[in-house]
Amino acid sequence: MTLRATRAGDLDELFRIRLDPEANRMAAFTAADPSDRAAFDAHWAKLFAREDVDARTVRIVGSVARWIDDETRAPEITYWIDRDEWGRGIATRAMRLFLDTQPRPVRARAAADNAASIAVLDKLGFVEVGRDRAYADARGAEIDEVVLELR
Repeated sequence: MTLRATRAGDLDELFRIRLDPEANRMAAFTAADPSDRAAFDAHWAKLFAREDVDARTVRIVGSVARWIDDETRAPEITYWIDRDEWGRGIATRAMRLFLDTQPRPVRARAAADNAASIAVLDKLGFVEVGRDRAYADARGAEIDEVVLELR
């Protein structure tokens, strides 16, 4: 598996895989309207413009990224894998490759009921450092969130 810098040409496929309703429900903290292509493109334009963002594409089945959280100033990571590829270890392998290039500590967040994502982060050595409650657009409600950290 290889990761490469995300390019504008990847966005059509990344947008397609972000439309999956079950993936949005699991991720929870998503765009208010995942089908809004203009908002998706605007989001990626902001990411491409920021020097603190390191976004990479996973074989066009997903993406991984790191940025500095505006509120906490802590580095955070995220990933998104096409639901058709779930259960194949791609998220774990892609994140392991990505994390090998990233400084520590780094944080991740997951919906508290997203056992699969928490399991991926656990395999990578992340430990829970807190809990939060936040509004999740994909669920239309406030939900519990787990905050994890890798040192």
